[in-house]
Amino acid sequence: MAVSPNEHYVTTIDKDNEPTCWGCGLQLVLPSYTPTFKCGWCGAITSLNLQKHESKWFKWRRLRDRCFVCVLFGFMGFVICGGVWAVHPVVFSISYFCGIFHLVITICLSVSTLSMFCLAAFHCPGASPLVLWGSYPLVGKGELENYTFCHYCSKPKSPRTHHCRSCGMCVLDMDHHCPFIGNCVGAANHRYFILFLISAVVSTIYVAIMSVTAGLHIWSPLSIRSHAPANVVGTDLAMRLVKEIIFALLNSALLMSSRGLLLVYLFVSSISVNLGLSVLLWQQLFYIYEGKTYLSHLNSQGGDGADQKDCQNILRFFGCPYSVSRYLPVVRDSEKRHTK
Repeated sequence: MAVSPNEHYVTTIDKDNEPTCWGCGLQLVLPSYTPTFKCGWCGAITSLNLQKHESKWFKWRRLRDRCFVCVLFGFMGFVICGGVWAVHPVVFSISYFCGIFHLVITICLSVSTLSMFCLAAFHCPGASPLVLWGSYPLVGKGELENYTFCHYCSKPKSPRTHHCRSCGMCVLDMDHHCPFIGNCVGAANHRYFILFLISAVVSTIYVAIMSVTAGLHIWSPLSIRSHAPANVVGTDLAMRLVKEIIFALLNSALLMSSRGLLLVYLFVSSISVNLGLSVLLWQQLFYIYEGKTYLSHLNSQGGDGADQKDCQNILRFFGCPYSVSRYLPVVRDSEKRHTK
C-alpha cells in the first residue's frame, strides 16, 4: 500500500514516560515505565525511587563508634603505661644501655601507633568530587558518565563513591566502615589505616617479647619433684611431668607480684590482638595487591577478574616512585583473553 508524502502518523506520549535526568535536566522519552535509566547526553544514571532518609539509628551508631574509639584509646594507653612500668625497671637493671635502647623503641612505636590511629580516626575519609549538574548548558556530553544521585546526601555520586549510613556521607573509594576507629576507610585515610595496622602489629610483637624477657627475670623458681616412681614409664611419665610443671607454674603465679601478673596480662593480650590485626592486615594488603577495595571486591565477585595483580599496586598505594616499582616482579593471569 502506497503512502502519500502528506500523510503523518500522530501518537500520544504519556507524561509518566518522560522522566527528567537529574544530571542535565533533559527529558527522556522511554518506551515504558523504567525505574532506572541512563541519560544519552551526560551519561548520568537516574533512579525513580522515592527519596530516602537517614535511619533513626544513625545517632546510636555514631555513639557506638565514639565509645569504641574511647575504649581503644584507653587500651592503648594502658598497654603503653603498664608496659613501661612493668618492663623497663627490669630492663634497666640488666643494663643501662639496654634500658635506654628499649625506651627509645617504646617511644617510637607508641608515637607512630597513636599518630596513625588519630589520622585514620579523625581524618576525612574522602568526599565525592564536586561536579556541575542539573542544567543542560552547564553539563557537557558524557561529563557525568555512570554518575548516580545519592538520595541521602542529595548530590551526585561518582562510580567509585559509596554512601556510608554510619557516617552519613558519601565516601570516595570506600573500603569499609570500621567502628574501632569510628570512621570510614576511604581514599583519604586508607593509607593511614594500613600504617596503623602495621605499627600496631609490630608493637604487639615487641610487647610480647619484652613481657617474656622481663617475666623470666622476675618469675619465681619452679619447684618440681625430681624423682618419679620406677614403675612409671613412657606416656604416663610424660603426663606426670606435664602436670607437675603446670602445678608448679600455678603455685609460682600465686606468689607473683603485681608486676609479674601485669606482664602475664600484657603477653596474653598482645598475642590475642596481634592475631586479629595480622589477619586484617593481610586481607587489606591482598586487596591492595589486587587493585581493589573490600567493597569493590564484593561487587566484582563473579566477574572476569580482569584487574592486574602486581606489587606495583602496593607501591603506588604507599606513594612510592615508579623508579622503584619497576624492579619488582609483575604477576598476571595466565588465561588468554579475547577482545572484540
